[in-house]
Amino acid sequence: MSILEYLAFSPTALLITLLIVGLIVGSFLNVVILRYPIMLQRLYECECRELLKLSHESNQETFNLIVPHSHCPSCKTPIKPWQNIPVLSYLLLKGKCAKCSTSISIRYPLIELLAGLLALLSGWYFGFSLNTLAACLLLWALLVLTMIDFDHQILPDAITLPLLWVGLVANFQWQLFTTIDQALWGVIAGYLTLWSVYWLFKLLTQKEGMGYGDFKLLAMLGAWLGWKMLPLIILMSSLIGAIVGGLLILFKGHDHQVPIPFGPYLAGAGAVALFWGETIVQQYFQLAGF
Repeated sequence: MSILEYLAFSPTALLITLLIVGLIVGSFLNVVILRYPIMLQRLYECECRELLKLSHESNQETFNLIVPHSHCPSCKTPIKPWQNIPVLSYLLLKGKCAKCSTSISIRYPLIELLAGLLALLSGWYFGFSLNTLAACLLLWALLVLTMIDFDHQILPDAITLPLLWVGLVANFQWQLFTTIDQALWGVIAGYLTLWSVYWLFKLLTQKEGMGYGDFKLLAMLGAWLGWKMLPLIILMSSLIGAIVGGLLILFKGHDHQVPIPFGPYLAGAGAVALFWGETIVQQYFQLAGF
């Protein structure tokens, strides 16, 4: 019996495997979340220098998702393989660098754990299927987008646009989550809905209420889940965003003029819709008497 056959007939083994793979992927997602915005900033600086016909910095070190290797940001000591085991190493090191004892942010093991749990949830819900692999890919991408938007208020096109096409292809080839017709209209409706809100808000207030990345993120979710899930996603994300924003202003003294990233709420609502969207919609119509 092959490994795939064993996983197909053993739900427990499948879930354990997905959890372990998710933890490992989560470790890489931490790298993407930390480094990719810096890579974008360096790229923008390089393009600005070319536009202004300025000389390039020749002594700039290589910086990407692989180089330099993982190291302590304080003492620059390289992290050894046994110190880079997802979640476990953080616990063994008691949340501190082995060399200089500088505290390590708990966010790293939490993201690893969340990536593992999302994979576990996908396997539990969809079982041994392509849907599980596709759901893991989508959820991991949403996790990265959430953290980058939270940190820098950007939603990189290099993540949203390829995932949009992957969603369309997956639904065209296998109809994993919806039909290709609904997926195509999901892209169109997802983009135009927030685009319309953006311009209406700007015409009324002369201010920008959201970024173009939010349009593309909702279009991406439409490509994966279809247009029928968009009202639910918009409603949930807007409601949660309003509640969180109100709480920040009320209890933390957050300046209401300072923008709050909307991407995390869209991503969270999209994840909920992926698993329970149809159930929520059906229950709503039942309660409404339809």
